[in-house]
Amino acid sequence: MAAPGLFTPVVLKLDGITKRFGSFCANDNVSLELRQGEILALLGENGAGKTTLMNILFGHYVADEGNVLVDNGGGSLRELEPGSPHAALTAGVGMVHQHFTLAENLSAFDNILLGTEPLAAIRSSRQSARKKLQDLMERSGLNVNLDTRVSQLSVGEKQRVEILKALYRDAKVLVLDEPTAVLTPQESEMLFAILKKLASDGLGIIFISHKLAEVIASSHRIAVLRSGRKVADLPTADCNQRQLAELMVGHEITETVRDKGNPGAGLLVLSGVSAGQGRDALLHVNLELRSGEILGIAGVSGNGQTTLARVISGLEQVTTGTILLETENLSRATARAMIDSGIARIPEDRHKDGIVGAMSVAENLAIETIRARESQKFGLLRFGALRDRARQLIEAYDIRCQGEESPARLLSGGNIQKIVLARTLDPNPRVVLAAQPSRGLDVGATSEVHKRLLAARARGAGVILISEDLDELMRLADRIAVMHRGHLSTAEPTETLDRGTLGLRMAGHEEVDAA
Repeated sequence: MAAPGLFTPVVLKLDGITKRFGSFCANDNVSLELRQGEILALLGENGAGKTTLMNILFGHYVADEGNVLVDNGGGSLRELEPGSPHAALTAGVGMVHQHFTLAENLSAFDNILLGTEPLAAIRSSRQSARKKLQDLMERSGLNVNLDTRVSQLSVGEKQRVEILKALYRDAKVLVLDEPTAVLTPQESEMLFAILKKLASDGLGIIFISHKLAEVIASSHRIAVLRSGRKVADLPTADCNQRQLAELMVGHEITETVRDKGNPGAGLLVLSGVSAGQGRDALLHVNLELRSGEILGIAGVSGNGQTTLARVISGLEQVTTGTILLETENLSRATARAMIDSGIARIPEDRHKDGIVGAMSVAENLAIETIRARESQKFGLLRFGALRDRARQLIEAYDIRCQGEESPARLLSGGNIQKIVLARTLDPNPRVVLAAQPSRGLDVGATSEVHKRLLAARARGAGVILISEDLDELMRLADRIAVMHRGHLSTAEPTETLDRGTLGLRMAGHEEVDAA
């Protein structure tokens, strides 16, 4: 993929951006340029400063030093008004967040038009707007039924609506945050084909991703941030995955490798389980997890995985069917009973369900073992013991914080996930439910998560790995089943499957030609 030449106009320039939060420097004199028609990948560990930099670009934050320059036409640049999302939109900067910002009860057409017309407008120019969108879809390949309610669209279609929102506003620069995090492999390939077409038509594109293979396959240039500083800015043709991983974390990454393993007897069995309502409901699910194995659950977000995780965690009651942990019937068990029985969970949303942000690291590490004898005496908490245990776990799991009394909300996503891992795995549970355990994590943090899950498997625990990342599933799981619209397929040995087959099943195509 040919990169734009040196004489191609610059459409965006970040010049010496520095941003501090108290004593913490999130961005340290970062400079970046984006040319017309260029696809720039932005890489970095969690907490490296990528999101802060993009928030400054889009006006959510104001830089302490430096400025943002945008295309002013005729090859010239002008300074963008700081701290104004409206100014960024007007200047042609569009952003597609990882978590979509769409009104589910409105049509795709109405979502795209929201905010584009003044409130005092006498009448809406819907006919001309529809014609403009039809032309955009024909040129870009971003096809979607404009009259369909967003709640009825697939994840890939919702993402197309988000991109169309930006293009409808005549974006010259498009920023995408983890654009393939919830897409099937086929949807991801289609997305990048569309992005390349948009770039060839002159759109400048920045995308943030932790998937190094797609970064190398789909970008012209790669910039790497580490600890708030830009440590590399290279043509993609000169890069490989190992080199990028080492640039991101500052040291060599040892790849996790699953050995053959020796699964034992059935440990956790779900028989005919139904639960929940609507699109995320479970419908007569059968599942068997054996000791000493990792059972992978693949599927596009919103097909029942969240309800499955809640049922196994005791957060949602089944309406039909049974749940057996060896001989113990847990069909009506509460979350506390599940924990006491040896079922531990890594929740899908670590910020919402994994920690209490206002509480300290030590308190978060003790949340699920607070009733244990070593944590209390005569009904009173033993704070000294809790702090001692926290210090041990902080060291064992390399949780980077300002001590056990630090508020958990101040930690990066990767370190918050380490808190969850330490709390989940330290009691040596019989079953580990890991829901999207590496979502949004950098290569270093992801490697640590994978090592911990394989270690739990090696000591005989059964691990249920729910993930939308097929590379993760293929690397870790002994068997993989696919969830689609509440139904769970029969789990098959990973060695008999490939990404293409799994991607088609995730999209609802059950019969797949082996060729």
